Amino acid sequence: MEKILGIDLAGSERRKTGITFVKNEKLITFEINTDNEILDIIDYVQPNLICIDAPLSIPEGRKSIDDKRGKHLRECDKILLKMKIKFFPITLGPMRMLTKRAIFLLQKIDKNIETIEVFPGALYDSIKIGRKNKIQITKTYSKIFAKMNVFFEIREYSQDELDSIACFLTGVLYKQNKTIILEGKDGKIVIPINDFTEYI
Repeated sequence: MEKILGIDLAGSERRKTGITFVKNEKLITFEINTDNEILDIIDYVQPNLICIDAPLSIPEGRKSIDDKRGKHLRECDKILLKMKIKFFPITLGPMRMLTKRAIFLLQKIDKNIETIEVFPGALYDSIKIGRKNKIQITKTYSKIFAKMNVFFEIREYSQDELDSIACFLTGVLYKQNKTIILEGKDGKIVIPINDFTEYI
C-alpha cells in the first residue's frame, strides 16, 4: 500500500489534530497537538502523499487571509457550493486561523511529498452517512478496511480521529483515480467520487 498520511488539522495547537496512517497492515489513528509533533510524524511515516483537511491556499486577489478587501471564496470553494456540499468559508474567524496554520505547515513539508487539500465532509456525503454520526462512520470504516485487508480496531473514536481517517481514505482513492479534483486558479480540493466503496 502507498504511504499515505491523513491529517485532520486543528486551527490551534491547543486543540487536537487527528492523524491516520497504515503500518504493517494496521490502521494507526491518534491525536496530537503541536506543529512540531505533526512534522515529527511526517518524518516518521515518510509518506509519499499527505492529505490535509484544511485550506492550503487563499482566494485570488487577497494579499493574506486577513485581507478583508479580497474575495471570500476560492474557485474550488465555488464548485463545492454548486455541488451543494456544505462547508465553512475560509474567511470565517476560526477558518482563518486554520488556513494560516495549514499554509505555515505546507511551507515546512518537503516539496517532494505531494500534499493535497481534502474534505472529510464530502467523503461522508458521498456515501450518505451523517458527518457527526460516529457510530455509523465507525461501522462503515470497519467494512471498508476489511475489504482492504487492513486491521481496523473497533473502539470509540474522536471526531478528529474519524475525520483523519476520511482524509486517509480520500488519499487512497486519489491514488486509484477515484476522486474528483475541484481546481481553480487559486487552489484545489480533492473529494471522492460518489459511492466510492464499491471500488475499494
